[in-house]
Amino acid sequence: MLCWYGRHGGGWAWLAMSISLFLFLALLFVIALLIVRALSRSGQGPTAPPGTRPGPGPGTGPGPGTGPGAEQILAERYARGEIDEEEYRRRLATLRGAPPGGPSPPP
Repeated sequence: MLCWYGRHGGGWAWLAMSISLFLFLALLFVIALLIVRALSRSGQGPTAPPGTRPGPGPGTGPGPGTGPGAEQILAERYARGEIDEEEYRRRLATLRGAPPGGPSPPP
């Protein structure tokens, strides 16, 4: 006959083991869920049909709910004073596809 602490605590020991097992399994489930979510997020991104190249054009810009565009982020950095006007214009020209030494686009 299996006894813990004599005749006392037998029911409590089974209860404690059951609760511990439940918490352990719940922890494993949460960890697995977080791993699956992290892997599914890393696979996200724009995908083009086979044989096509993504590039600038109608409908290729950020859609609703995808966050601010690169030019908007650049303008916000300039407004906060993180970059100066020369760097702003240079990066804006790069974003718009102008050569770095060419004429800068208007803000």
